[in-house]
Amino acid sequence: MNRKTKYNLAWLVLLIAGTVWILIRHQAPVSYQKDEGLIFGTIYNITYQHDKSLKEDIEAELHRFDASLSPFNEASVISRINRNEDVRPDTFFTNVFHRSEQISQETEGAFDITVAPLVNAWGFGFKDGVFPDSSMIDSLLRFTGYRKVRLTPDGRIKKDDPRLMLTCSAVAKGYAVDVVANLLKRHGIQNFLVDIGGEVVVHGTNPQSQPWRIGINKPVDDSLSVSGELQTVLHITNAAMATSGNYRNFYYRDGKKYAHTIDPRTGMPVQHEILSATVIARDCMSADAYATAFMVMGLQEAIAFTEAHPELNAYFIYNDAEGRMQIYQTQGMKQFLSPPPEK
Repeated sequence: MNRKTKYNLAWLVLLIAGTVWILIRHQAPVSYQKDEGLIFGTIYNITYQHDKSLKEDIEAELHRFDASLSPFNEASVISRINRNEDVRPDTFFTNVFHRSEQISQETEGAFDITVAPLVNAWGFGFKDGVFPDSSMIDSLLRFTGYRKVRLTPDGRIKKDDPRLMLTCSAVAKGYAVDVVANLLKRHGIQNFLVDIGGEVVVHGTNPQSQPWRIGINKPVDDSLSVSGELQTVLHITNAAMATSGNYRNFYYRDGKKYAHTIDPRTGMPVQHEILSATVIARDCMSADAYATAFMVMGLQEAIAFTEAHPELNAYFIYNDAEGRMQIYQTQGMKQFLSPPPEK
């Protein structure tokens, strides 16, 4: 073999080795990023398959969201609307308002974002309240109700009574999860989990190439959120999940328990048998709102609603007449309860 042949052969070997290295690098699985932090007074945990962290982009999106829908942010769009300022709502607000209006109509007022004055009066809102009596509740109900507020064609909020106030606390956190999930999708990410305070969107598979495992907490009184005991574990993908319950946000007064879920139709904290309602839906904003509505409805009304809306999957934990904890689940929920077969 002459010198020129050896030279060409050496270059060919290097070229093949380089090509193989590029192919191996291209085929190597991309690692999963894990970002966590605090937002809206709660914890977020986001896991996604990508070659770099997007935490800065995620938090920037969440802070834009806060500037629209947080009633605790005095400069937010919703705060300015509650003060009756002349403000044109942004897309975040209008999306929540339209979907909330639809779900209020579907649930016949069991879900209602005009409940803010009542929530505040009972001590669970963004303003301090005085423990209400029946006459105060009757007074507040006069300017509560989703039919008393609308979005005008010029893009502004019109109230029938200037005292009407909005709170999106029962839907905004779920929508924030959707917002982050859409951000990840815009980056081409197919496998991810977004969890903000227990409201979740999952897509694709987890790092073990399996559906994501999401726990449902056992609804025991846990105002400090330290229990963490699970009722069951779901295996889901390409879906959103939200849970509403009265086992964390409550207080006792004169020996009686008052929970944070307020029935917009009566103005009173709910006293139903449902301890927690978990909903799986296509988007987390809807799952969040329906879970709250089911807590307001009570067991029989909630079951009837899910039977009329088979696109919703629900899992209710409730107390029976003897005070024993029981489970009701829709037929569609059963598919998420069994672990997937091993690959």
